[in-house]
Amino acid sequence: MKPAAASASFSGPFALGVLSAPDQAAFPGLVTPGGRVLDLATALGEPALTTRGIFERWDEMLPRLHALAADETADWRPLEHLRVHAPVEPRQVFQSGANYRQHVIDLEVAHRSPDDPRTVEEARAEIAAVMDRRAAEDLPYVFIGLPSAITGPFDDVGLPDWAEQPDWELELAAVIARPAYRVTVEEALEYVAGYTIANDLTDRATVFRRDMKAIGTDWLRCKNAPGFTPLGPWIVPAASIADPGDLRVMLKLNGETMQDESTRDMLFGIARLVSYISQTSRLLPGDLVLTGSPAGNGMHWGRLLRDGDVMEGSITGLGVQRTRCVAEGTAS
Repeated sequence: MKPAAASASFSGPFALGVLSAPDQAAFPGLVTPGGRVLDLATALGEPALTTRGIFERWDEMLPRLHALAADETADWRPLEHLRVHAPVEPRQVFQSGANYRQHVIDLEVAHRSPDDPRTVEEARAEIAAVMDRRAAEDLPYVFIGLPSAITGPFDDVGLPDWAEQPDWELELAAVIARPAYRVTVEEALEYVAGYTIANDLTDRATVFRRDMKAIGTDWLRCKNAPGFTPLGPWIVPAASIADPGDLRVMLKLNGETMQDESTRDMLFGIARLVSYISQTSRLLPGDLVLTGSPAGNGMHWGRLLRDGDVMEGSITGLGVQRTRCVAEGTAS
């Protein structure tokens, strides 16, 4: 499948991406809403520059990026002839689970045991009470993902033959600007460089260990197959997103809307997640913090991913990604 054409639709004067011309090496790019791209490694005279390297010097780089975006004499090229890759290679991926109230309620109802004596309404009420208690206790749930699961925003997504129930989970992702360790909620957003789109694919059949129920969830197995995290297309600077707590998250499957929710439904906002993670781990420049997925996953609809499906994910101000599912062994 030929990669889908990217569009420069995002908020603010510029965004960052990783792009390549046919048969050439990828480069960190400055992208403008008009569909122009500037090779930052060349423009800044740093041949080995990466987007992660930009975030490692974010305070220094940000004003230079603004100046370049306004430079009409720079060596701009059209976006339409370039391939778009995942916009950063993080060292760490932190993923927030059970962070959208309605999503968790829907999942819990869908995973009910056949002999559960509760009605759907009773189950929903009980789960809603649990979610409200979690919010009151102020305790997010975060686990670790693998960078090797990341793929580009227009690449095919391979469905392994062992994945019986592959599902979608579109998410807002925050990109870290500088090392963060034990930061407060009040200062946490100062450590966020920008935002991008992630689709955190999950095989529902392997979420829970069947052989040892006491162990609980198996995030390695269910979420970290190669390509299970399409990322991008762009990283939009944080200053260009007025309120990350009020963005529309939408996923379409073969043109039909499946997820359509606001980030207002998050139990824990980005500042709380970053601060919480930093109490245990040191976040590094270019790291990703995935903030959870809203209601409308495949388990809710009774329709899971299969060969040939096309997912289109968008978040307000961050652009659109489009990926096709390909069953293992059938890619052309």
